[in-house]
Amino acid sequence: MKRILVVGVTGAGKSTLARAVAARLDVPFHEMDALYFAGPGWAVNDKLAEVVSRIAAGPRWIIDSIGCPEVRDLLWEQADTVLWLDYGKRVVLPRVLRRSLRRTLTRERVFGGNRETWAGWFSREHPVWWSWSQHAGRSEEIARRTSDPRFAPLETVRFAHPDDASAWLAAL
Repeated sequence: MKRILVVGVTGAGKSTLARAVAARLDVPFHEMDALYFAGPGWAVNDKLAEVVSRIAAGPRWIIDSIGCPEVRDLLWEQADTVLWLDYGKRVVLPRVLRRSLRRTLTRERVFGGNRETWAGWFSREHPVWWSWSQHAGRSEEIARRTSDPRFAPLETVRFAHPDDASAWLAAL
């Protein structure tokens, strides 16, 4: 495990698991949302592909994402391990609700110095709505990718419940 993708739907706990694995294995952690959002107004990093290409070419890394469409195949081709948080909506939605509520109430700065706002809750791109609407499709895409012959060398570890991921991490 030297080049690791932690995948799952929004709110599954990808960043949390990725940080913990990175600390245990002493592997550099890269948060995809921090790479993707470049600045205020949720501006997208126009050099994302270049930045991710440099990271993916490195010998050791962990990234908390299936990958944005423009870098997805690159990441999957370079990774050697996929940790899949395949949790149901009953697990994910309370997590993403709590996180977004906390971020909104505390005005916590997130990627690119942005903040989640009350007005943002009405957007289809808000994490809560995104997680709900993308859940089935994201799970299907990850299942397709983990069985795709192009990515056959990947070791895939699939967790159906947070307790499974916790036990795996404890044994790591």
